[in-house]
Amino acid sequence: MSIKQLKDAELASMLKSSIQLKSLDGVEAPWLNLSDEDMQWWRDAKLGLFFHWGLYSIPGRGEWVMFNENIPVDEYAKLADQFNPHQWNPEQMANLAKEAGMRYSVMVTRHHDGFALWDSPGSYRRFDSMHTAAKRDFVKEYTDAFREAGLKVGLYYSPMDWRFPGYFNPKELPESASLMKKQGYDQIEELTTRYGTIDILWYDGGWLAHTGTDADAAWFWEPICLNEKVRQNQPKCVINPRSGWLGDFQCDEGTHEVKGSILPIDWEKCFSMAYHWSYDPLERVMPLEEIIKIMVDCFVRGGNVLLNIAPHPDGGIPVNQVEQLKQIGAFMRKNGEAIYGTSAGPLQPVDHVYGMTSKGNHLYLHVQDTLAFEKMNLPPLEKKIVRCELLDGSEVPFVQNENGISVQIPKEKWAPLDTVVKMVVDEKGA
Repeated sequence: MSIKQLKDAELASMLKSSIQLKSLDGVEAPWLNLSDEDMQWWRDAKLGLFFHWGLYSIPGRGEWVMFNENIPVDEYAKLADQFNPHQWNPEQMANLAKEAGMRYSVMVTRHHDGFALWDSPGSYRRFDSMHTAAKRDFVKEYTDAFREAGLKVGLYYSPMDWRFPGYFNPKELPESASLMKKQGYDQIEELTTRYGTIDILWYDGGWLAHTGTDADAAWFWEPICLNEKVRQNQPKCVINPRSGWLGDFQCDEGTHEVKGSILPIDWEKCFSMAYHWSYDPLERVMPLEEIIKIMVDCFVRGGNVLLNIAPHPDGGIPVNQVEQLKQIGAFMRKNGEAIYGTSAGPLQPVDHVYGMTSKGNHLYLHVQDTLAFEKMNLPPLEKKIVRCELLDGSEVPFVQNENGISVQIPKEKWAPLDTVVKMVVDEKGA
């Protein structure tokens, strides 16, 4: 269901959730939205890899370092002379993403600093990786490697660029702003025509002068025009809402907890396992338990997860991030049946205690707090449950009647983070 299809009451209820959707006010253009059929792979995939990597990785003080520390444009540009990453290996990264259970990926091709990680004729002053120290097209290397590994390929692009004074004062400096806008259109054309099938286009930074929302800047970027060009080049590309257009799905960003009801729309939560979105020299990471808790909380509310890693300036991935990805992969292999290709519900989640996903005649109860759940009954279900079992096939006792459902998971079968009970239901009804 899209935002425009929601009734007022449903939208009001949804917004009581802790989920913070960034672009509910985007411009509508329903002819640009993909069909349910074309969205299905994305809905089924559930988990993707995000990575922020660029010039900002070198100082290691966050991807906003140029702006936050008021680094002059020419001084910041000198970082490109140092960006020659000998440990960058997209084939290894793709294999690691697959091992982590990820089905798609999104590479940051150009952040707000304006440095393009590909051979970009449209780049203002050719500020790109082909015309500086590296002399490589990293977008091509990434798309080739990840596509070869069987992963869907996504590209992040920020139309804003701190190098242009017109970004901060678009009406007072129209010529500068116009150059930035032209660069954005030219580079989106490059990214959507030169690298084969692009499965996801992930915009960021559509707002102007760091004020307002993406939709507030629609008068400037003309996102319908921009995305009509994208649709001509990539008819089935899944597009996020951050260009000012409402997009094919909604975004929640950050590590805040996920609570509330199932969202009746396509949505994705992105967050970074590292301290920053980009490389942190102290190499701090979130505890695995917190990462998986957020993931499960999203899955049982109908959301995807786009999990960010922060490679070294030389392109390698910190050892502790590699280990976290491998542990996530072990979790996904164990519980994937109850995650991939499922829909949220039918029962609404109880925050941090349990939630439910479903596929065919199977309902998957995700118990996150077994101690709390032991004292609870599930609400009534219309359909008759014929069997409850764990994913290893061991039977779980249950009682179903008009008052609800009691499920008794043996204590010796309690699992950390997510104990999954598969309920087989009679498709013919109660």
